[in-house]
Amino acid sequence: MPVLAPESDEAKRITAALGEWRQGDLALDETWFVHVADGTAPLSDAANQLEGDGAQAVESETCGLVVVTQTCDVVRNCTERPYVEVSPLVKVSAEHFREVQRGRRPAYAALPALSQACLVADLDRVMTVEKSIVASWKRTAGYTNDADGRTFALALARKRARFAFPDDFTLFARKLQGRLAEKHDKGSDEGRGLRALREVRVQAAPSWDAATVNIFFWFVRHEHDANFDGKSWAELLKEWLKLVTASGRFQSVDGQVVALEDMTAAEYVDSDPFDLDYLSLRESK
Repeated sequence: MPVLAPESDEAKRITAALGEWRQGDLALDETWFVHVADGTAPLSDAANQLEGDGAQAVESETCGLVVVTQTCDVVRNCTERPYVEVSPLVKVSAEHFREVQRGRRPAYAALPALSQACLVADLDRVMTVEKSIVASWKRTAGYTNDADGRTFALALARKRARFAFPDDFTLFARKLQGRLAEKHDKGSDEGRGLRALREVRVQAAPSWDAATVNIFFWFVRHEHDANFDGKSWAELLKEWLKLVTASGRFQSVDGQVVALEDMTAAEYVDSDPFDLDYLSLRESK
């Protein structure tokens, strides 16, 4: 995009066209996403490789695009902020979509407008587009209330701010992680209990780098799910903690089922989300 004077008619037109766009808005008619590849990997049937030497720009077809740039930067004058970042929309299973909605798949983000189609934002991929191009797109609102907008913004922040757990904790917690993933959508007491949780968080004391560590799991339930039919929270908690018994430098493990209002601010910020795909064990050498 050529450099435009802020007072030029074209700059005003572009800025005005983006005046209603927000983070989380959708461009469902824009189905092509461009990324850079080394040119050696085979292309899918829905991808085209553009001409070039060495690294190649590859077009792949998606289900649309979602704006991930902050709203304040989207609506700013295009001479000050000339670009908008977008991520592609991809289709997932209904089960996977529910996991994304609950924040248990931080590589993706969900929006209410996409629930029936089971489309989610693939946050591993981001494309930069000039505002002059975005100004020609058809806008579809991704949400209709502030709460959903905040949830989407938190998903974007969480993607970039996730804590890198130590490798030995990765191995230590895999049984519990697998159990939560396996039982979450079951019709059992345990499945109902897991669906009543808004998140699971884990805290290390005195620190993750200490020679000996005390682990504490926070099973944070929704405020309205104090009780449910079947096993009690105490029984479920006991079963979950059996999967992470003390070993190695993790000398003690405990946990509690709480609502957000039961946690102090310090307890929340000193703990980290225990996600289904949070583990990132480095390859052994």
